[in-house]
Amino acid sequence: MASEVLAKPQMRGLLARRLRIHMVGAFLVSLGVAALYKFAVAEPRKRAYADFYKNYSPEKDFEEMKKAGIFRSIK
Repeated sequence: MASEVLAKPQMRGLLARRLRIHMVGAFLVSLGVAALYKFAVAEPRKRAYADFYKNYSPEKDFEEMKKAGIFRSIK
């Protein structure tokens, strides 16, 4: 029976090394999610608001609500 010596596993610094790798991965994932949110949600929302207020007239909207009877104090 030939007994071979197995190499000892590296235990010193294992947590720090794995934590460093996971921190870099988490940072990259968070940057990706932030960019995805900006271009998939925030920019279209800003564009929609800009398009809405480009042709919006508060006076016209007020007159339509007045005709519909929403305001009780105005007749």
